Amino acid sequence: MPTNTKQQTVVLYPFPGVGHVVPMAQLAKVFLRHGYDVTIVLIQPPPGLADFGASVIDRIAASNPAISFHVFPPISGTDLAGSGKNPLLLLLQLMRRYNDALETFLRSMPPCCLHSLVTTMFTAHAVDVGTKLPVPVYTFFAPAAATLAVVAQLPALLAGRTTPLRELETPLEFLGVPPLPASLLMPEVLEHPDEELCHTIVNVWKRVMEADGVPVNTFESLEARPVQALMDPRRCVPGRALPPVYCVGPLVCESADLLADQERHQCLAWLDLQPECSVVFLCFGSRGSLSAEPLREIAVGLEKSGQRFLWVLPTVAGTDDDSKNLDAVLPDGFLERTKDRGLVVKSWAPQVDVLRHQATGAFVTHCGWNSTLETITAGVPTLCWPLYAEQMLNKVLATVDMGIGD
Repeated sequence: MPTNTKQQTVVLYPFPGVGHVVPMAQLAKVFLRHGYDVTIVLIQPPPGLADFGASVIDRIAASNPAISFHVFPPISGTDLAGSGKNPLLLLLQLMRRYNDALETFLRSMPPCCLHSLVTTMFTAHAVDVGTKLPVPVYTFFAPAAATLAVVAQLPALLAGRTTPLRELETPLEFLGVPPLPASLLMPEVLEHPDEELCHTIVNVWKRVMEADGVPVNTFESLEARPVQALMDPRRCVPGRALPPVYCVGPLVCESADLLADQERHQCLAWLDLQPECSVVFLCFGSRGSLSAEPLREIAVGLEKSGQRFLWVLPTVAGTDDDSKNLDAVLPDGFLERTKDRGLVVKSWAPQVDVLRHQATGAFVTHCGWNSTLETITAGVPTLCWPLYAEQMLNKVLATVDMGIGD
């Protein structure tokens, strides 16, 4: 590490989603502790795409004044409303178009002050910018090491395939990962390899392994098998040299990172009144939403069980005004009948503080990797309800490899 780090800046370039920005902010604090300046570069999503948790990201920026934030304005002509294409595909294509803006921003910094560029799994194409400057580029991998092992090996599996992975009847064998049915992979990579979305995702993932190094949000004692597999590139991806992999986790968000005004959330005061380990905590992530039918089923189950519960329920799939439609989605009188033993939160809640509260006894989760690390560090058992992305794989890790959930 250079001795004069105070004048050097690490630029972090995350994908504009809460699940990417939150752990990236934690990584930024690691660099700060080592004496570097840190700038997080974000894009402003164009019309036609969701804001990807802008309110949470604003809270992160407000509560971390030591981190500089730079937001690229929208690229002209990028109104994507009504395009009919998958939002993830549109955003991946858009992020690549920001390479020029990123290069201009990095060149505006004195070369002696720019230490490195850190991308993520969906912004890894920015390695091209680092090559042109040149500046070292690292790809921070916010999901599990097991997911990275799959990402590293998937392109070779798809090369030359003429049929979708979803048609495979035998489990997939990835080094370092339990045998997996193809259905547990991201739905987008199960399509025909020539489909635009599948092709785009795989091409971005190829770039992950072209970085100078890959820091991963995990720790080796948690994921020994995939970490060891990634440390042996000759076996993991035969014929290809992989960059070094560094375990830098668990990077777990603290409530203070999201509460700029430092006010204690009202749900914590409610938990203070509950007996120890008596509350089931239900939360499906920043982008997780269920349709009306499963929400009603959950509500019926909670009511019949007689169990104390804290339910974070800010979104209802298929509704335009989530908070106003919530009462209509839940069974008639549910909130009134359960008010003495249950609390429904219709907005963001401090998940880390809830999990660490002595009243919390179990966690019903979507199995996002951030949530998985948070429940592991809090020592709370989980009930797994994966919804999207790599959450199916995380469920396997939690229930089979780690033994922390069902």
